[in-house]
Amino acid sequence: MENIENLTAMAVFARVVETLSFTEAAKSLQLSKSSVSREIAQLEVRLGAQLLNRTTRKIAVTEIGLSYYQYCYRILNEVKSAERLIRNFHEEPMGSLRLIAPVTFGCQCVVPALNAFIANNIHVNVDLDLTDRPVNMAEDLCDIAIVIGREAPEHARLLPLIDISWGLYATPEYMRQYGDITRPEELPRYDYILFRGPAHTISLPFRKEKQKWDIDVHSRLRANNSVALMSSALAGTGIAYLPDYIARDALASGKLMRLLPGWKMDTFHAWMLFKSESTLTASVRRFAEDLQQRLQHEWRPSAL
Repeated sequence: MENIENLTAMAVFARVVETLSFTEAAKSLQLSKSSVSREIAQLEVRLGAQLLNRTTRKIAVTEIGLSYYQYCYRILNEVKSAERLIRNFHEEPMGSLRLIAPVTFGCQCVVPALNAFIANNIHVNVDLDLTDRPVNMAEDLCDIAIVIGREAPEHARLLPLIDISWGLYATPEYMRQYGDITRPEELPRYDYILFRGPAHTISLPFRKEKQKWDIDVHSRLRANNSVALMSSALAGTGIAYLPDYIARDALASGKLMRLLPGWKMDTFHAWMLFKSESTLTASVRRFAEDLQQRLQHEWRPSAL
């Protein structure tokens, strides 16, 4: 039958059959009882068949009405399936995801999360730009930018990731050769491997309870990449000032040791910046949630 109005009437009829009540059907469909009665009456006229037997006390489904209900049930389920298909299209991650992240933090912390995300979302393509240059959210072609700093960026759409604490690291052999360090004021007699870049180090900060020190030290090597600094520390060049997450594996394996662990040093913060509301696709939202949960679980300070 070509009458499109039958689709609405079929939904109303199916609900009446399922509840055996015009009142309950009207309530669940958010219609008036008179509207439900009218839809059923008009449907029966169009079909030329009586679908329901009505009395003042109850409703009974006729034999043809029961057979017709089976078709209604299947058709309405197909409609729901079609709606679910469109809903999944909007909710399932797909398309392109463009990211910008600092080189070292991106390799160490973002790429493992990306690998898991790509494996679990086969319809997503990822474009990752690893760079230590300043990010410009108005001009850069990205959906998400990862930035690291002491303070939160001035941006309307952002989420915190993790705090990044720093510490002093050296090989056990280096410390045996030059002697242990027990207090910050002993530091100037050693050689240091320091960061050059946005986290450029002039002096080494230390805090413990009410004590605070800023110690000037001699730098044998400066570089703008923490992995390079750790490599030099592992070679015994000196004491490296590193983000704790960089040194975690070397610390666990005994290749490096943390110096003055009872003192707090610099803490930076990692943030996710989002381009705009219009770019918050399912892919962007899902990856942002995955990355935030993963980092806060795996790279929290107690796990480092």
